[in-house]
Amino acid sequence: MVIGISLEDALVRMILPLSPLGAERLPLEAALGRTLAVDVTSPLDQPPFDRSPLDGYALRSADLTGADKQHPAVLEVVDTVYAGDEAKIPVGPGQAVRIMTGAMLPPGCDCVVPQEDTDQRAPVKVFVSLNPYQNYVYQGEDYQKGSVLLKKGVRLDAAALGVLASAGLTEVEVCRRPRVGLLTTGDEVVEAGSPRPAGKIYGANQLLLAARLAELGFEFRAAHRGDDPAAVAEAIGELLAGCDLLITTGGVSVGDKDIFHQALPLLGAEQVFWRVDLKPGTPAMYSVYQDKPILSLSGNPFAAFTTFELLARPLLAILSGEPGPRWGEGVLDTPFPKASPKRRFIRGRYENGHITLPEGHSSGLLSSLVGCNCLAELSAGSPPAEVGTRVRILLL
Repeated sequence: MVIGISLEDALVRMILPLSPLGAERLPLEAALGRTLAVDVTSPLDQPPFDRSPLDGYALRSADLTGADKQHPAVLEVVDTVYAGDEAKIPVGPGQAVRIMTGAMLPPGCDCVVPQEDTDQRAPVKVFVSLNPYQNYVYQGEDYQKGSVLLKKGVRLDAAALGVLASAGLTEVEVCRRPRVGLLTTGDEVVEAGSPRPAGKIYGANQLLLAARLAELGFEFRAAHRGDDPAAVAEAIGELLAGCDLLITTGGVSVGDKDIFHQALPLLGAEQVFWRVDLKPGTPAMYSVYQDKPILSLSGNPFAAFTTFELLARPLLAILSGEPGPRWGEGVLDTPFPKASPKRRFIRGRYENGHITLPEGHSSGLLSSLVGCNCLAELSAGSPPAEVGTRVRILLL
């Protein structure tokens, strides 16, 4: 096991041996937020026929030459076509077909006049001239049969699902998301709603990380164990039996009850690294058991949250074939008063290129995370950060 490692080296050691978990087919109604595993091509033209973009009259533009309010063109109305009807009667010289929005255009016409520009009677008077193929939607104008509708790697939002549905598709092949095990530890933790004896605390980490997993769209199973190495080892085995990776919090530092140093050897897990050169979350540990990753994070709530974003999210991205965390840059509008001997990540609020910082940056503080949408990076050895300092940010 490597002790003391950079964030970049930690990511390489975690990610390099891994690959996406594969693909699965889902009905469209279950695919929101998922990532396409393959390109999707259209089985048809859209629209599948020439159609009208408005309510009016389908006709020949040549019959409207010179038409205006003083000199209307007068045309015989030979049919009416509604959306969903098949247009069977062709339009000949001096003729028109009453047509509704989305309806199939009849043979022989080359334009549609809006009903507002007519007297809406039969025969119909038309008070404007039109160019050929004005107000005319061609078959395949949106997309054509065999064309790529959506490319592999696209995340399916409402618009993307609408496109797939418009092509008559009912299922889609998406990247399989890993099932995540979440194990929190500590004798000091009691469940919310229970009496809190002296010296105990209500645990936040399980719900904090469970909610974050849910925000990102991942399914999870959660459990809590006290500071008993054998019980923790047993829980790890139970959770990983039904999951693709495990995230744990607590028990990874150097105290008497930092029990992962005993629990992981009890399982025979391979310990890859321990301690990452960053603050908060230095004690992070990474192991592998039965070819499944185990990422063990600090028990301090903000430290657990920070290392989840820095380490767990890239891990989840690799396994799921989905995009990883997004990085950017911003300028501090709030000073940070401490020097940073070690690489440090602080919570902040990013808007329009500027970052404001809350009060309170201890790794045990959680309340100041509320309303934050980024982690700002301060490099190792940097002095207190002044207003105007440009920093790299991880967008949450």
